[in-house]
Amino acid sequence: MLRRTLRKMCAAPERMKEEFDVVIVGGGPAGLSTAIKLKQMNADLRVGLVEKGSMVGAHTLSGACIETHALDELLPDWKTKDHPIKQEVTSDAMYLLTKNAAHKSPYLPATLHNDGNYIVSLGAVCKFLGEEAEALGVEIYPGFAAADLHYKDETKNEIRGVILNDTGIKKNGEKGADYDAGMIFEAKQTVFAEGCRGSCTKKLEEVFGLRKGKNNFQSYGLGIKEVWEIPKEHHKPGQIIHTIGWPLTKGENHDNTYGGSFIYHYGDQLVSTGFVVALDYKNPHTRPYMEMQKWKTHPFVADQFKGGKPISYGARTIVEGGLWSLPKLDFPGGVLVGDCAGFLNLPKIKGTHCAMKSGMLAAEAIFEDVLNKNGGEFGKNATSYETRFENSWLYKELHTVRNCRQMFAKNFYLGAIYTGVTSMFTKGMEPFTLAHHAPDHKSLKPAANSPKISYPKPDNVLTFDLLTNHSRSGTNHNGDQPAHLKLKKSEIAVEHNLKIFDGPEGKYCPAQVYEYVEKDGKKELVINAQNCLHCKACDIKDPTQNIDWAVPEGGGGPNYNAAM
Repeated sequence: MLRRTLRKMCAAPERMKEEFDVVIVGGGPAGLSTAIKLKQMNADLRVGLVEKGSMVGAHTLSGACIETHALDELLPDWKTKDHPIKQEVTSDAMYLLTKNAAHKSPYLPATLHNDGNYIVSLGAVCKFLGEEAEALGVEIYPGFAAADLHYKDETKNEIRGVILNDTGIKKNGEKGADYDAGMIFEAKQTVFAEGCRGSCTKKLEEVFGLRKGKNNFQSYGLGIKEVWEIPKEHHKPGQIIHTIGWPLTKGENHDNTYGGSFIYHYGDQLVSTGFVVALDYKNPHTRPYMEMQKWKTHPFVADQFKGGKPISYGARTIVEGGLWSLPKLDFPGGVLVGDCAGFLNLPKIKGTHCAMKSGMLAAEAIFEDVLNKNGGEFGKNATSYETRFENSWLYKELHTVRNCRQMFAKNFYLGAIYTGVTSMFTKGMEPFTLAHHAPDHKSLKPAANSPKISYPKPDNVLTFDLLTNHSRSGTNHNGDQPAHLKLKKSEIAVEHNLKIFDGPEGKYCPAQVYEYVEKDGKKELVINAQNCLHCKACDIKDPTQNIDWAVPEGGGGPNYNAAM
């Protein structure tokens, strides 16, 4: 893939500026689909895309089992190309796990039927889409992060692009010999496709009041993923298994915790497996990473990996709120697409087709409302974006399942029944839309009122300590840079989180970034930012919202290989 080397261009002490018709932040399915659609409508548009990963796909993590109808719309001839979408689903099954047994569901909700879908590495799919975008003339800049918003002026009432991250700043805040000021990428429209809990998106929501008056906060889950290589005689290409129940049960000291797992067979003797825990869990002793390790010890699950070995590890947060949690999608100078807006069908456990379609709809609105009028103007709204969404199959799909997550929050098994009933009978015709109960960071109960949870000791065959698994993620950050994870008030960690919730930061983080250590007879929170997988669970789950996740130097973070 073509890479633009901007470092030499950034060497001047003042910020240099590049002008585009459209700048896209994020090289996932949504951002790349937006870019491709824009160039399809007008090949002369200058479209730039910045991706904080070292290459397109480096930070992309998903199951992934994908529907292809959005891809069919975007690239009707994709099957004639050299693509990575090879493994069609051959079977589906859902199991309810109790502590020692697995009960196969006789009924599979329509949302979990995967006929005609494909098991893929989403990183490989993004690499393919990136190549298609570049072939159309999209300028892709991997290894560059959008660190801040670029406004028209100090009034902050109009977006004019983004400011890329400075590089060469030392850990102590001083500018090193290799310091480069981040460039300004200015554009008539800026598309934010940052993925779940985007750092720029957080600012946009506040500055433009994108959630004002809606009380529609987002709800999240944390997914822990491993890729295994298993013996050929156990490999069943195209097989999909989902499980619910144990270990997220009352018998394991959980209180109505939503979550479940997937096991996908694909590729050359590969199994993609993951465990998702909703971040509105109540027990502060919950460790999502260890929940997955415990899950693997179930006899039914352990048998799936017999004789195999893990080759990759990763984690990411997932938007679960659905239609009710979508913010306003457009603002002066830009739009939100994909996961950073909240486009995901939770009962289907799929978001790729949603993200792609949102990007295509946004591209159409940008072209017609902004760029196709007098050559385009800065600071205008792509006003038809929301209308296009409401008239699309994407809206219909999300509207059908708009109450499912809320029902799961009331009672897990009620949610399962409701999802089955609405997918088979009502299909979204209910005359009501439920609100979510509370933001995820407000759900924890005090540690003193919460039972401890027992986790297995890693055996290094089936289960692993966190840092051993973390070494399979390819994570790397420049050690001599300021931490991209900051505490707004350092004393809150000990005085509030540790005293009341027994230090949940060290439990929900899937990368051992946060550790409480004793120094001079006192506890303090140490942040190992170099371990960060960019999952952003800390930014979401911290009880006082005291942790702020911002982008590190571009290129840092995990480097997931094509198997992920």
